Amino acid sequence: MTQHPSILPLKIENLDYEAGGKQLIKNINCEFNQGKRYLLLGPNGAGKTLLLRLCHGLLKPKSGKVIWSSGKDANPKHHQAMVTQRPVMLRRSAYANIDYALSVRGVEKSLRPDMINAVIQRTGLTRVANKLATVLSLGEQQRLAIARAWVLKPEVLFMDEPTGGLDVSVQAKLLDLLRGLVQNLGLSVVIVTHDLAVARLLSHRLMVMKNGHVVESGLTDQVLDDPQDPYTQLLVSSILQS
Repeated sequence: MTQHPSILPLKIENLDYEAGGKQLIKNINCEFNQGKRYLLLGPNGAGKTLLLRLCHGLLKPKSGKVIWSSGKDANPKHHQAMVTQRPVMLRRSAYANIDYALSVRGVEKSLRPDMINAVIQRTGLTRVANKLATVLSLGEQQRLAIARAWVLKPEVLFMDEPTGGLDVSVQAKLLDLLRGLVQNLGLSVVIVTHDLAVARLLSHRLMVMKNGHVVESGLTDQVLDDPQDPYTQLLVSSILQS
């Protein structure tokens, strides 16, 4: 259970983002609520990753607001984490990568070993815990990135193409891990993906993006099974046929 005033809901109001003279995010309004799982779907260049980075605070909008519903005792930055498609690995062991994340968060050194060992076991990294993180396989690195985020006990987890670039068997195992984590821990998750299997397994609600704005949103199964917007119909059809 959350011990601090919840940082959710996260409200996005009239959000615009511009780079290189181009408006890449256009007047987005949405809300992410506690205990829910959201998915951003769309082609490359739709603005999905930009929206994720704006929500996470890595980018600043040109206009509009990113509003966390935190009380005086909650710093939103301390209760959210992000996993990217190509996570940056420190040139240290898998164990030490997780330890570093805890040290940056200010967790006492004496408390870290139990936390690290628990998350290593939970994410299936026991065999490679002492291996250099930079030589692990892509699937193992992605598991390590998830472990590094999860050990911080975030209330919100942002994920950018978590299964991207992995072969089918590795994707399936990673999806199993993710589903167990988000369901058992009650995390709120915002995921960017092209994968409809990820959408169906992990998300409650789906937002379809095109050219920097949201064209359709709703319950995941409803949007995928009966899309209303012509662009969503075309996108879902093209993904199913690929």
